Amino acid sequence: MSGFAWVHIGDLHLDEDDGWQSLDRLHAIVGQVNAHMGSADFVFVPGDNANHGTPEQYARMLEALAPLSLPWRIIPGDHDFEPGDLSAYEAAIPEAHRPETEVIAGHRCLFLDVVSAGAGGPDFRLTMHHRNRLSEELARAKAAGEVPLAFMHAYPGDLAADGDRIARQFIDGAVAFVDTGHTHYNELLNDGRVVYGATRSTGQIEEDGGAPGFTIVCVQDRVVSWRFRRLDAPWPHVQIVSPGDVRLITRPTDPHQVPRPGAVEVFARLFGGDAPPVARVGDRDTPMTRGGDGLWRATVTLDEGLNPIEVRCGDGYDRIECLVRDAHAIPKRRLPVAPGEDCHAIGAWPIAGIDGAQLGPNKNGCGW
Repeated sequence: MSGFAWVHIGDLHLDEDDGWQSLDRLHAIVGQVNAHMGSADFVFVPGDNANHGTPEQYARMLEALAPLSLPWRIIPGDHDFEPGDLSAYEAAIPEAHRPETEVIAGHRCLFLDVVSAGAGGPDFRLTMHHRNRLSEELARAKAAGEVPLAFMHAYPGDLAADGDRIARQFIDGAVAFVDTGHTHYNELLNDGRVVYGATRSTGQIEEDGGAPGFTIVCVQDRVVSWRFRRLDAPWPHVQIVSPGDVRLITRPTDPHQVPRPGAVEVFARLFGGDAPPVARVGDRDTPMTRGGDGLWRATVTLDEGLNPIEVRCGDGYDRIECLVRDAHAIPKRRLPVAPGEDCHAIGAWPIAGIDGAQLGPNKNGCGW
């Protein structure tokens, strides 16, 4: 299975009332993506794009996104639905940027509308069309041996109806990752079967002193890696994409997520730099080499238990905690409980850009 990577630009909330605060930030993000993220597959814009869903707000957004060198994909949020329908959203945004399904590098991406079946505001519901489409596309992914990924504005736990059912469909369909917006803050959930990620909004930010940025999400052999980058962060960007971090294990018998003791191949992606990175386990450094797939790799030796793995390139740095078990050490697993709910938030994870405070209007933030 080839690797897959995308850039997540958090909810824009474009609004003239705040002096178009997030518009300058969007221009800066597009500039950094064009300069450094050329090997990513696309850019995702997760809803709440126009704060009041007006034609002028969409026009400003499209103007800012026009220079992007990568394809971009978009879904609506509750603020896009503020006029009472999505007519302005659909009139402004060409259909090519808002597909329902797209298969890229063996990954079936499902883009879901959770707003137009609701009554407005955070009344999130899937349309009957999208419920049926979800079942069909998950079956197609299974038949084709593809990895399914879902993109929606909010967690299943935020849906006003059938959230548990949708989350269990994700589990039954072996969805590797669900990418969302809505929260205004960075967060990762792992309900034991599916990983969910929410990226800090681009406007209306309360956490981290209001610092904007974007997230880089990678999926490699069903291993999920997720890192938020502030706009002022140094380049290059280093991201360990395999093996997985213990916080994001969903398949404990999969050696890509939980490797066996002994020789283990570490894979990393490097954005915005070409110098060879170095992998470190304990006090031993191993130079990494670049393969034809663009991944940097090194073979390291890991012992049973929890192993810190670091990869560094200049000012770029990443670190994971890798759980290693013998093949016969199969953990007991309970049935899923509260799937897709934020009670499964992994909490603070500084290297990923997560402070765990949930400073946003839906939790501990102000009422935007």
